[in-house]
Amino acid sequence: MMKYIGAHVSASGGVENAPVNAHGIGATAFALFTKNQRQWKSAPLTKESISAFKKNCELYNYSPAQILPHDSYLINLGHPEKDALEKSREAFLDEMQRCEQLGLDRLNFHPGSSLGKISDDECLKLIAESINIVLSKTKGVIAVIENTSGQGSNLGYTFEQLRQIIDNVEDKLRVGVCLDTCHTFTAGYDIKTEKGFTETFIKFDNTIGFSYLKGMHINDSKKELASRVDRHDSIGKGFLGLDIFRMIMKDKRFDGIPLILETPDDLIWAEEIKLLKSFV
Repeated sequence: MMKYIGAHVSASGGVENAPVNAHGIGATAFALFTKNQRQWKSAPLTKESISAFKKNCELYNYSPAQILPHDSYLINLGHPEKDALEKSREAFLDEMQRCEQLGLDRLNFHPGSSLGKISDDECLKLIAESINIVLSKTKGVIAVIENTSGQGSNLGYTFEQLRQIIDNVEDKLRVGVCLDTCHTFTAGYDIKTEKGFTETFIKFDNTIGFSYLKGMHINDSKKELASRVDRHDSIGKGFLGLDIFRMIMKDKRFDGIPLILETPDDLIWAEEIKLLKSFV
C-alpha cells in the first residue's frame, strides 16, 4: 500500500476537469464537488461529462480509492425541522447518485447540526436515519462522515458521537469516517505531540476502528487546541506545525486512502504535496 496525497481541486467547467487539475499539481489523490456546493439543485451530469471523467481518471491513474468527493455545504442530515430535513435528504441522495454515476465509491459529508432546537442524541439519531434512507436507495457508495470542530451546534466532533452515528447505521460496510486534522485538533484532541498523536489514534481505533477510516483532510489550524473553531491554515504555518504531518506520512495506518489538502492557498498546493511526499 502507499500514500495517496492530493487536494480538493476545482471541477469548474465540468467534473471531468478535476482529475486533470489534480494531475497538474502532482497529486495522487483528489477531492471534488460533483455539483455547485452552494446551490440546492444543479443540472444532472451529462453522459459526455461522466464518460470524460472516467476516461481522465484512467488516463492519470486515479482509482476510486484515491478520490474523495465532498457533498454540498447546505445539507444538514440532522436538521430539526421536517421540511428542511427532507430537502437535505433529497439533496444527499442526489449527491450519492452522482457518485454512483461517476463510478466513485465514497462520499464525504459533514454530519449535521441540531441548531440548538433538539438534543444532541436526537440529532445524531436523525443523521443515522438519513444515512439509512439514502443507503437503501443507492448502491456501492460509502457514506463517509467527517469529524467537525464542534463549532456552533455542529455535531460529530468527538469520536463517541461518530461512533453513535455508525452504531445506528444498518449497513456497516457502507459507512465510514474522514478525519480532518484541523477539526480533530480544534475539537480538543492534541495530535500535535508524539504522545498526543499516539494516544488520540489509540482512542480512535478503540472507539471507531481504523477499518472505518476512508479518507483524511490534511490541514493545519489557524486556531488553538480545543478552540472549537474551524479555520484551516497552510501546512506548517498554523498551530499544528510540521511534526504531525510527518507522523501521518510515516504511519502505515494512513495508507491506501485519499489524504486531501483543503489548505487556504491553492497556489502552493503543488509544493505542499511535494513536502508531504518527502515525509513518506
